[in-house]
Amino acid sequence: MQPTLLILAAGIGSRYGGLKQVDGMGPGGEAIIEYSAFDALRAGFGKIVFVIRRDIETEFRERVGSRIEPHIPVEYAFQEMDTALDWLAVRPQRVKPWGTGHAILSARQYLTEPFAAINADDFYGAEAFQTLADFLKNDCSASEYALVAYRLANTLSENGSVSRGVCVVSPDGYLSEVTERTKIERFAEGIFHTFDDGSRLALPDETLVSMNFWGFHPAILEEIDRQFREFVDRNAEQPKAEFYIPSVVSAMIHSGKAKVKTLSSESAWYGVTYPGDKDTVQAALAELTRQGVYKKPLW
Repeated sequence: MQPTLLILAAGIGSRYGGLKQVDGMGPGGEAIIEYSAFDALRAGFGKIVFVIRRDIETEFRERVGSRIEPHIPVEYAFQEMDTALDWLAVRPQRVKPWGTGHAILSARQYLTEPFAAINADDFYGAEAFQTLADFLKNDCSASEYALVAYRLANTLSENGSVSRGVCVVSPDGYLSEVTERTKIERFAEGIFHTFDDGSRLALPDETLVSMNFWGFHPAILEEIDRQFREFVDRNAEQPKAEFYIPSVVSAMIHSGKAKVKTLSSESAWYGVTYPGDKDTVQAALAELTRQGVYKKPLW
């Protein structure tokens, strides 16, 4: 059994105009998304599924798919306003799709093996992919999933505050809770989350945080579908409401339907939250290439 890598890319281009998130970051002009595909292939994943929007399909296939498809089987799923809403007689008025949980549901037909789900524009590191691939091949079940968690200090930006899901982990290594902290930043005296009232919460460098790198069994799709229907019923009049996968997972943990193994990664995470982050990502990928972790060109 080879697991599947699900890459959530429907948000690409929606905030930046055009497909800037797939701009060249590597020494050979590679996009971050290509490093995820490359690392997944080396770790033993057997297929990649991209979740995209119809309006970016042509450009995405040309700029991303054409570079990856020669090396690993690729499928495309489409997340639109009405995806997975065939059961609903009257469609709510929306300006955007329903979030990451909805994105996973959009790819349901292609997710027949244990799968990893990631953001399209984040760099997770080869070691993290191998760790999760081993779990998916050997330990994943209908009631046991995984989250690759990162040391907070390895995920910060030098150019401003960031949002991170701070993990609470039980003594036996399972996820108890993920709390979203929306304004985390390093100061001279350490790392702090700043609340709306200006008060601050100190967070140690070793704090484990979620960067949306999940490992699931296909059985979760039934639960996502069930929770999504309830979410739509509750939020039909809320055009900006979003159905996030951490909420699904938290509900399953609290109800006892699933356990989530926390797999810690020592890899550095990279992403472009601010324009100034691009230089940092490019320098990091160049150094990893110099060390021989990656080739130039990548493929």
